[in-house]
Amino acid sequence: MDAARTDRRIAVLICGFATLYSVFALRLIQIQVWDQAKYANQARETRTLRVSLPAQRGNIRDVNGEILATNLPLQRVIVDGTRLSMVRPKDAPALPKNPSVAEQAQQAEVTVERVLDAIGGTLGLDPEKRALAASALLKSIPVKSVRGESEGTHPGSPYVVLQRRVSEADSLKLREIAEATKLRGLYFEPDTRRIYPNGSLLSHVVGFLNQDAQGIQGVERTMERYLSGQAGYRVIERDRAGNELGQYRGVEQQPRDGDDVVLTVDSAIQAIVEEELDAAVRKLQPDMAAVVMMRPRTGEIMAMASRPDFDPNALKADMGPEARNRAIADIIEPGSTFKIVAVGAALNEGKVKPETMIFCENGRWEFGGSLLHDSHPLGTLNVHDVVVHSSNIGSAKLAVQLGPRPFHRYIRAFGFGERTGIELPGEINGLVHPPERWSAISISRIPMGHEVGVTPLQMTTAMSVVANGGELVVPRVVHSIRDSKTGQPATTTERVVVRRVLSEQTAGQLRSALEEVVTRGTAKMAAVPGFRVAGKTGTAQKVDPKHGGYLKGQYVVSFVGYLPAENPEFVCLVTFDNAHLKANENFGGLVSAPVFSRIAARTAKHLGLQPTEPLPGVGAPKLAAGAKRD
Repeated sequence: MDAARTDRRIAVLICGFATLYSVFALRLIQIQVWDQAKYANQARETRTLRVSLPAQRGNIRDVNGEILATNLPLQRVIVDGTRLSMVRPKDAPALPKNPSVAEQAQQAEVTVERVLDAIGGTLGLDPEKRALAASALLKSIPVKSVRGESEGTHPGSPYVVLQRRVSEADSLKLREIAEATKLRGLYFEPDTRRIYPNGSLLSHVVGFLNQDAQGIQGVERTMERYLSGQAGYRVIERDRAGNELGQYRGVEQQPRDGDDVVLTVDSAIQAIVEEELDAAVRKLQPDMAAVVMMRPRTGEIMAMASRPDFDPNALKADMGPEARNRAIADIIEPGSTFKIVAVGAALNEGKVKPETMIFCENGRWEFGGSLLHDSHPLGTLNVHDVVVHSSNIGSAKLAVQLGPRPFHRYIRAFGFGERTGIELPGEINGLVHPPERWSAISISRIPMGHEVGVTPLQMTTAMSVVANGGELVVPRVVHSIRDSKTGQPATTTERVVVRRVLSEQTAGQLRSALEEVVTRGTAKMAAVPGFRVAGKTGTAQKVDPKHGGYLKGQYVVSFVGYLPAENPEFVCLVTFDNAHLKANENFGGLVSAPVFSRIAARTAKHLGLQPTEPLPGVGAPKLAAGAKRD
């Protein structure tokens, strides 16, 4: 009996042990098979870190390779909340063995405060930034229950970017602080700051970046996909102190650095343009000023500047008007520079010849119930001299001969009323109304540059049609994209012809007249010693954007010309909006033409152009007393 009872007890005991071992075995199977991925991920998350390897942003260069935008190497300070710890002060109270969630949260707050006390000064954290950093760090620190399960009290990312663009000196100081205080969980990644070595030079074209290092203005924006590159990453394993175990370095993908963007702009010519523009702005105090220079045959922009401007190294929180690229984003009435459209169209359509005579009504012509005036009484002129003397009435009569629809077709053919297609953001269409919206007098006012809105770039491109023999060419500011790996051009932009606007014969006839505008017409002060210059002045009363009509005593004055006239190397437009001058001084021939002359003379010297005309004894020709103005 005792033996049977003993056997039963042994059997029960064996069954109990068998059941217990079965439970343990099933649990092991569950851990190793069914939950293997879960625990492997937890282990990886605990021991590994995915480190971003940022790509180096490409440089922006001028046509000669000079750097206009590049990167300053810096450091990014990152905190891993799962590793954040410091040596506790000796007088600190002992920590509980199994702290509650509330106690862990309190400990996290103490740790964060001590960390920020140690490194906040080096990072330059003011009270507001410190509060934001503390909030982010608290969310990065995991808080667990006594069962080891996350309570979700701090649901933020474990990795916090504490500060970007930290100098090498400050990062070294932070490392020393971390070593002295046994600070764990502090890491550094390569970072950069975009710098512009030439300051405000070409600022509207080059542009700038936002806080996330993305281009938001200029070439920095339009060429973002080439400049930005592609970030890589590295997965590393760490020891208990959070240090990388180099021998266990895991998967990595190297970053692809951004490509360099090479512009068509010549920095030396840009400097000439900006020096002369700044000198004029200091004297004239205009609301706006702009200069555009381009090669008429290829459309390459050699220089582009507008005022006011800015320094991309010292951006304001609110950029305001200075960030606006006036050369492509401002509408102006072009004044008499627009007469090349009416005269060119009439010649090209065979309505007239250069020698065709036009009666200019002695300076007063009634059309559509309204009087049209010339600045000086003019009698009968041939078409050639209508351009030379800038007759409003003569130009209007040519447009009337054409008719509204053919004239409108030529306006659009010259590129007005649509974007040019240049690789810059913010370009506008300008303003060209269809004939259906013209008034009874519109066809007499549009030829003199009224009732139409253009950008300085559009007017430069239109004059290039005359300069290059009759073709509308797309202006371009990007010369090529240079591959970051090979340093060789990956793509090169090509000359793009939109359409033929004028025949070569018509363009030559206009050029002959435009040369005499400079030698004996309204633009004598645009002359450049030793060279034949062709061009046209423009003076337009400034439009009142609020109430309509025109502002009394305020003018937009321009000169657009090219050099050498017989084989143009460049077209250049100079315009000023509301220069602070007396009314009898505020004309394109008096204000813009001399600035063009100085820019063109210095540019010709820089390009090594050889004079083709006899050099006068002293300087450029002066405006003769009583000369006509426009």
